[in-house]
Amino acid sequence: MRMGPVSFLALFVFAPSAVSAQRSGSLGAGIGVVRYPGGSSFSPLAVSPAAQQFSTWSYIGLGGSVSLIDDGEWAAQGRGDFWSVIARRSKQTQIAISGSAAASTRTDGLGAGSALALLEVVRGNAAVGAGAVTGLVESFSGVTALRLRARGWWQPRDPPAQLSLTLEGNRLLGAWYTDIIGGLNFDRGSDRIVTSLWVSGRLSATYGSSAAASATFQYYFTPTVALEASGGSYLADPYQGLPRAGFFAAGIRLFTSRRAWKTAAPAPSPPVLQPLIAQHRGDTLVVRFRMPAARSVAIAGNWNSWTPAPLRGVGEDIWEAALQLAPGVYYFNLVVDGNEWVVPGGVATVPDGMGGLMAVLNVL
Repeated sequence: MRMGPVSFLALFVFAPSAVSAQRSGSLGAGIGVVRYPGGSSFSPLAVSPAAQQFSTWSYIGLGGSVSLIDDGEWAAQGRGDFWSVIARRSKQTQIAISGSAAASTRTDGLGAGSALALLEVVRGNAAVGAGAVTGLVESFSGVTALRLRARGWWQPRDPPAQLSLTLEGNRLLGAWYTDIIGGLNFDRGSDRIVTSLWVSGRLSATYGSSAAASATFQYYFTPTVALEASGGSYLADPYQGLPRAGFFAAGIRLFTSRRAWKTAAPAPSPPVLQPLIAQHRGDTLVVRFRMPAARSVAIAGNWNSWTPAPLRGVGEDIWEAALQLAPGVYYFNLVVDGNEWVVPGGVATVPDGMGGLMAVLNVL
């Protein structure tokens, strides 16, 4: 069975520079080499399109590559990833579903594919979940395995980095193996350089243990064109029959969205925001918010155990709440259209202790 490498720019499919946008697309072209047990392959041309769209509650990513390899043969690979919140149990806890599908083929080899579906509970900067992963290689019987996953992430403001750690347990053909993946992405957003580092290890008494590491580098010489390079190694994929291999790739990537440059002039100081002050209307306290295009708005705060209470629309995108509160300082968020927790604009905020913000309400 000849599988071998099937792509050279796979690590560029989901470029880290697109994190600041809600929708983005790109197209890369370059060269690469892959070394694997039994030989190596060189590609003088590899083309890799990519696209992604995401919001606070969902993510969709698509990517692939087509490579010219030895003796005029071609290799192709595609992947799609999906993640979405399906239920919000509280301000801090949500239930989400994630999935992925991948396929690979060579004109001188076999085709293969894999798919993953997983349900997880997300709380703060951590998530745990369980699901199933399956794989199929052309002319061979498919395999399905139980997958358990725990992951966490941390994004400090200075330096502007994102760290992640994922543990995945797989029950494949009656035996366990565990993958540990750690990642570091550095992206200031206003600089020309984006870098990332990934380290992974596989632990198994049955299948053997191994390790891999890789790094990527991007340099923007215009707001929409970047030079990129990547190198390192990756673990074997038992679901598509792909061996462990080392690689190096370099190329140019064109982006549909522009990257903002850092300007020499200092940024204007942000306005000093004041807490929202409730207005007295007889024996009642009234707060008002402008929410254009909202179908429903509710308010949840520390005075009602963060349980959303509906607001009343009074016209012209204005929503009103009548409260019964003693004098003091309170904290709240708005829930728009039943699922999006937001902080109203122009109101002072404080951290909620889990990476988010809460608006401040003063009752005099």
